[in-house]
Amino acid sequence: MVNLGFSIGKLRFKNPVITASGTFGYGSEFDDFIDVSVLGGIILKGTTMEPREGNAYPRMSETPAGMLNAVGLQNKGIDFFEKNIYPKVSGYDTNVIVNINGSYIEDYIALAERVNKLDKIPAIELNISCPNVKMGGMAFGTNPDSAREVIKEVRKVYSKILIVKLSPNVTNIVDFARIAEEEGADSVSLINTLLGMSVNIKTMKPSLSTITGGLSGPAVKPVALRMVWQVARAVQIPVIGLGGIMSTNDAIEFFLAGASAIEVGTASFIDPQISVKIIDGISDYLADKGFSDIRDITGLINR
Repeated sequence: MVNLGFSIGKLRFKNPVITASGTFGYGSEFDDFIDVSVLGGIILKGTTMEPREGNAYPRMSETPAGMLNAVGLQNKGIDFFEKNIYPKVSGYDTNVIVNINGSYIEDYIALAERVNKLDKIPAIELNISCPNVKMGGMAFGTNPDSAREVIKEVRKVYSKILIVKLSPNVTNIVDFARIAEEEGADSVSLINTLLGMSVNIKTMKPSLSTITGGLSGPAVKPVALRMVWQVARAVQIPVIGLGGIMSTNDAIEFFLAGASAIEVGTASFIDPQISVKIIDGISDYLADKGFSDIRDITGLINR
């Protein structure tokens, strides 16, 4: 038997495959395709204090090797989440993680306090790196002082597992990973989308209403992999790798580079069963190579 389990702090995951926020809805959207409870964890779509309509359409655009999105954190707010979503996701036999977002530090604090009271939510992913919202978002994730302050303040009020999602749109992502670790984060996830744009030559206008948006998919994988490798060598807390993971082979690369777990994002739009296929693929790979534990290959290229 191959052991795929790993831990972040005291939180145990049955396997290292997690679905990325914004690409898996609230889990129920995939119930017809997979048994969601098979996954190591699911990270729910971004949640804010107040309802958000998101950005104007068009807000998604396909690119040659991925996609641009500028959805803008559309959601119905924490009140709706507690009343309508939480009772449903509580039934999943996996780690259900809430991705929280805010325009101001006070928003993050208030959200963290609310989610902290939900018994069936063992962790939050602190999103300080969204590149397609006008206020907050990337502003926190690309300024070291702002990043430190928001992580510190959330850590004061949140007692469970804190994962900080890092932005790639910075000069040195290692600096931000170290800040997260210093301020009490239990893990970091990286990368969020890269800032990009596309132009429609038929209309002679930008493809997105916001002009720029977040690039995801295969195009970003080499950048994400490099950043995960850098961060994994610089911090002691577990690193969750994401960015362009479309297959088992992609996932294995991230483990070898130092990731303790991975998040599957854009690939779920193409194949809603891909996350489960990757779990099976990892197990087969380890068995074929003679390894008995996923941790045997974590950061192996650096040993």
